[in-house]
Amino acid sequence: MAARTVSDRSAGSERQRRAQRGLTRLLTRDVRRLRRLILPQRLESSVPDWIEAVRAVVDQYADASASLAADYYDAERVAARATGRFTVPLAPAPPAEKTEAGLRWATKDLWPREPDEATPAQLEPLTVRLEQAEKKAEQVVQKLVVDQARETVREAVRRDREATGWARTAALGACAFCKMLAVRGAVYEQDTAGFRAHDGCHCGVVPIFRGQRFELSEKAKEWERLYREYAAPYSGDQLARFRRALAEHGQSLPG
Repeated sequence: MAARTVSDRSAGSERQRRAQRGLTRLLTRDVRRLRRLILPQRLESSVPDWIEAVRAVVDQYADASASLAADYYDAERVAARATGRFTVPLAPAPPAEKTEAGLRWATKDLWPREPDEATPAQLEPLTVRLEQAEKKAEQVVQKLVVDQARETVREAVRRDREATGWARTAALGACAFCKMLAVRGAVYEQDTAGFRAHDGCHCGVVPIFRGQRFELSEKAKEWERLYREYAAPYSGDQLARFRRALAEHGQSLPG
């Protein structure tokens, strides 16, 4: 029987989320192993070598992320009993310059500066700055890799005649920004531009096919209620108010 109703917490989207999170854990493990390439006494020469090594790892995991997303899309298409043949186009690895720019941003506080020109973060001991750079780099590469999954599904929706649009899915631990976008439901049509994500974002894309109806999960319906009641009427201040509402009423959210 065809799946006529889909949600942000369907079995397929949950499997996809778990698969991408598992991939992220492996990615983080491998990136941490490369930390030894940064030599504190030779930052100028060792950081570029580290960036090149991390970029190679990102490319490898980006391909895996796109492949997992293609498998997910194929399974959702079968469940929807979509007609005709369709081959999911895999998103290419991130451009080298994009990965490099993100990693240079993550390591920007490592370099020594004059005290009167340095930010508080740049005045921390080098060991602290290295730890912070590592954390930032992990967030950067996570987004670069998971973006390939999101883009693979979005591009498939754009090209597939049986697809009508997509919805955003956010995990329970997602930030207020992601939850606010997720409660919009299936408003993203085939040619909708861009998926707004931040470093460390684990939100996913749920494809919608002809004959299907998208329905928010119970948790997302509660987010939607909080947004409409506490944030929607206040133009320009919705995100801040929604964040406060989640903090104050989030304990009652369904699991």
